[in-house]
Amino acid sequence: MKIRTLTLGMLQTNCYLVSDEAGVTAVIDPGGEPETILARAAQEQLQIAAILLTHGHFDHVGAVRAIAEAARCPVWMHENELALPHGMTNGPLYYTDLFREGSTVRVGRLTFTVLETPGHTPGSVCLRCENVLFSGDTLFAGGCGRTDFPGSSPADMRRSLARLAHIPENLTVLPGHDEATTLERERGWIL
Repeated sequence: MKIRTLTLGMLQTNCYLVSDEAGVTAVIDPGGEPETILARAAQEQLQIAAILLTHGHFDHVGAVRAIAEAARCPVWMHENELALPHGMTNGPLYYTDLFREGSTVRVGRLTFTVLETPGHTPGSVCLRCENVLFSGDTLFAGGCGRTDFPGSSPADMRRSLARLAHIPENLTVLPGHDEATTLERERGWIL
């Protein structure tokens, strides 16, 4: 698995291009700048085969439609994101497929497993692939996503963070904003 990180848009959202050895690629949270994402994929000869969303906030979905149309690929998200107010998503969310707890999405030779982690939004998820957890805005280095937005829940966030803290492996955590971390490093403040 090869991971390329692009930090995009006004809110500096991390977009991840996750590829297998043949270059078959999942784009996780294309928050903006579709031309930058598509140019990077073309430059590295990557085949975008799917878009996976950790949640539906505007800063994570801004480039979804443009990339999906250019790559002719499916867009996966959790159905509970459909409850988000359009002001938080910058209009209706574009998607082709819905996943839920325990769903797996195959992209080339990679398998992404969905962990429901509501709190920041009702349908927030983390995506696990091998020893990496793409945490969206659920878990950051030293913190978590805001829970004062419409659709957020502090109680759900506490439960989601506790769930992540109890994953036995020390996974690499790639969040929706800021730098990477590990589960081991974050367990201390979560528990």
